[in-house]
Amino acid sequence: MTADAPVGRAAVPAADSDSGFGELRGGNLGVRIASDAAEVDAVQALRYQVFYGEMGAVPSAEAARTGRDTDRFDEVADHLLVVDHAIGPGPEGVVGTYRLIRQPAADRIGRFYSADEYDIAPIIGFPGHVLELGRSCVHPAYRNRAAMQLLWRGIAAYVFLHRIDLMFGCASLPGTDPDALAEELTWLYHNHLAPPALRPRALPHRYVEMRRRDPAALDARRVVARLPPLIKGYLRLGGFVGDGAVIDRQFNTTDVAIVVKTDLVTDKYYRHYERQVRDALD
Repeated sequence: MTADAPVGRAAVPAADSDSGFGELRGGNLGVRIASDAAEVDAVQALRYQVFYGEMGAVPSAEAARTGRDTDRFDEVADHLLVVDHAIGPGPEGVVGTYRLIRQPAADRIGRFYSADEYDIAPIIGFPGHVLELGRSCVHPAYRNRAAMQLLWRGIAAYVFLHRIDLMFGCASLPGTDPDALAEELTWLYHNHLAPPALRPRALPHRYVEMRRRDPAALDARRVVARLPPLIKGYLRLGGFVGDGAVIDRQFNTTDVAIVVKTDLVTDKYYRHYERQVRDALD
């Protein structure tokens, strides 16, 4: 999760004028793309609360002063929001977020965020539309199935709207001691390694070996139970991991590269919520 030098408190969203898809609802909760700078500011405040307040990330002086997690990628990204309408329909109701970056947006910056940690040449060379996912977080009071399902429904609608073929990004395990995460890293490598044509590899100066235990000695059920929910969600959708972990000391995490072909995402969520997704895209 290495952050760039901070930018202003809120960037104007962003990638282009056709990035949104309306709103999908589930009870009081709705999911949609941020529509103005105030909503992006609310996203950055929520990210600061989660990453720095809970997870032990080390803020820059500017981040500590503003109480915002920002970087230059916010300026070009689309920000997926979960909003609790019982609190309010705008920035005051933001309780969850995902940052979405497509190739045209990355081109405006000159690279994808993940390129700070991984050689993503296989992703860039993929013959289809790609989407980078990142900066996912949910307010502690909303860490339940409803909020996560809404985020995935929003991603599925976005994938349909922009005809995304492949999603990727960096997912985090807590802490910066790879030996404490040895079983998880070993299990991910031996059970979910991406095929060579889609396999990111940690940059040489950041590469941390994932094969740290005898895979035959692992208790798979115990290892899976310890994985962060987000990583388990990617794996349930048929996701893969790249070669090598990366230590991110600023964010107090150990990162792995994730690659997900979108057919399973869209099949699962589009079929189940077909009418809502179709209405949101109209």
